[in-house]
Amino acid sequence: MITMIAFYVFAAILIASATLVVSARNPVHSVLFLILAFFNAAGLFLLSGAEFLAMILVIVYVGAVAVLFLFVVMMLDVNFVAMREGVQRYAPIGATIGLVLFVELLMVMGAWRYAPSVSVLRAAPAPANVSNTAALGELIYTHDILLFQLAGMVLLVAMIGAIVLTLRDRTISRRQVIARQVARRAETTLELVPMALDAGVPVPSFRRPLPEPVASPEPASHHGALHHGEEH
Repeated sequence: MITMIAFYVFAAILIASATLVVSARNPVHSVLFLILAFFNAAGLFLLSGAEFLAMILVIVYVGAVAVLFLFVVMMLDVNFVAMREGVQRYAPIGATIGLVLFVELLMVMGAWRYAPSVSVLRAAPAPANVSNTAALGELIYTHDILLFQLAGMVLLVAMIGAIVLTLRDRTISRRQVIARQVARRAETTLELVPMALDAGVPVPSFRRPLPEPVASPEPASHHGALHHGEEH
């Protein structure tokens, strides 16, 4: 009885928070409702006996993904007024796509049939010598290792593509030039000053590091010299 009450409470809060994720006007509120939805989904996993998936959902999605969304939304200076201006323009297209997806879901759910052995599997006892985490690890990393590696490759390609698309070359930023640092010599950067013992350094004679030597300009070409002579 308590399990059923907990299931309906978690499910109701999950559905309400998921609805508020897509209907909230403030993106920060949407991320907070998303975190609430993740917690309730983790509660449903716990009720189903999948404690490993529940902890992964809390640690990975709540502790990393949702918090990252929250920081990005709060740190970026996004003009939400300008973003809402295009909602009415693309609303018919979005409504059409949503309607098509809804009809497809109804078609799939209408053709759904339970297998005859489902009730038998539900009543089957779980093995006592194998935990849920060990069974899941054996299934993923032994039987379905190829699919797991392919999924990792797809995510890696998507991550590299996102980095390439968002990479911007800023010419105003200062960069480290290793060759110039290695080519510097001690006599051009340091100056040894003889000082007496306990004499100290007076404030007016405080010395700064020597500036880097400026490369001499290239000699003017014959064409440039001719122009210079014509101007004179």
